[in-house]
Amino acid sequence: MSQTTYKIAAIPGDGIGVDITDAAEQVLQKLAAVVGTFSFEFTTFDWSSKKFLERGWYMPDDGMQQLAKHDAIYFGAVGWPNVPDHISLWGLILPIRKHNNQYVNVRPTRILPGTQSPLSQCQLRPQDLDWVIIRENSEGEYAGQGGTTHENSPHTVATEVAIFTRVGIERIMRFAFETAKGRPRKKLTMVTKSNAQRHGMVLWDKVFHEVAKDYEGQVQWDKMLVDAMTVRMVNKPESLDTIVATNLHADILSDLAAALAGSIGIAPSSNLDPTRKFPSMFEPIHGSAPDIAGQGIANPVGAFWSAAEMVRWLGDGKLDKVADDLMQAIENVTSDPETRTRDMGGKANTTQVTEAVLKQIEVVFGKK
Repeated sequence: MSQTTYKIAAIPGDGIGVDITDAAEQVLQKLAAVVGTFSFEFTTFDWSSKKFLERGWYMPDDGMQQLAKHDAIYFGAVGWPNVPDHISLWGLILPIRKHNNQYVNVRPTRILPGTQSPLSQCQLRPQDLDWVIIRENSEGEYAGQGGTTHENSPHTVATEVAIFTRVGIERIMRFAFETAKGRPRKKLTMVTKSNAQRHGMVLWDKVFHEVAKDYEGQVQWDKMLVDAMTVRMVNKPESLDTIVATNLHADILSDLAAALAGSIGIAPSSNLDPTRKFPSMFEPIHGSAPDIAGQGIANPVGAFWSAAEMVRWLGDGKLDKVADDLMQAIENVTSDPETRTRDMGGKANTTQVTEAVLKQIEVVFGKK
């Protein structure tokens, strides 16, 4: 049987991004060795804030062309205290998302075994919090439009222009409806703020209702204002399933979702080009965490979950069972108090959790 080789561009970035990217590579290589039908070929790009301070740029001029040679991008984290956040983001991750048409950001959220939700005291059951947040990833509030005038005077004026296009809204809505249709509950909640933002958000609502007509009888949907949505996520998590929101709103809501699930250290994300013309990118959402960088204590679970989502995407339906089994191996580790990191109430370090997952891959796949 011929073996498929997937070429992965690895961008560890900053802080704990380096540790968790290394851990994810170990897990993926172990997975490939055990399964045997595919392999991974990693190319590492040191496009970090440290290098930016040395040379004045994150990516070289041909950076996008280098990434285009790969099947997927695995991203660690970017950001460091001595580089302003808008420089690190606009110098690296946002251009990658935009150039590679990664207009969908998918953030699954659920309570893994061993994680303690802050809602547990409210008798929350794990099945009550099982969401997929679909984030519009290319325009909206992060379009990068606007400017600053009279910058060095007391009369400085800054404008931030949110861009909403019919094409951009329709394609994210269709992706969200298709996602909801493929989940057991077939339920979609659309998040908006059209009561106050009367142009872009009104178009957001209008296009949503137009697309919804194509899914009558297939998907049950409702609508929430973003501020009320935060209350519903806390008070009635069981009422939610698939959620679609703008770039900014979904960015905020997905961090809240991760906290409600027990730890931002376990949360994954996928930046997808549904056309598959460009490589998609996979990353945990926790950031570079300078406060714990270099200590070897970062939680790699979000990195492993992101790796599982990358396997699922690369397989395009053919590796779903492999991704599910990898998640089972990860959950076997999180369920053991001896292999939980500090943010999950344990004492294990990054290496110990990684080694435990490597062993569980052998256990889980050895049963197949």
